[in-house]
Amino acid sequence: MGHTVTIRLTKELAIWLEQVAKRSGMPRGRIIREQLEKARESGGEQAFMRLAGSVRGARDLSARKGFARS
Repeated sequence: MGHTVTIRLTKELAIWLEQVAKRSGMPRGRIIREQLEKARESGGEQAFMRLAGSVRGARDLSARKGFARS
């Protein structure tokens, strides 16, 4: 490892990170690296966004037969 990054955390995030480090017995840096790796593997996109636009059907579900508004 040759690169160092300094970041500022909110109080809540710092507390969470410390708690996870204590519970898991892992150093804070390792936890952060693993989370960055997960973000990189997902391509920086939210997992559900790969489904965007893949659903077909009526835009207004109330227009479907049997579901019409009275």
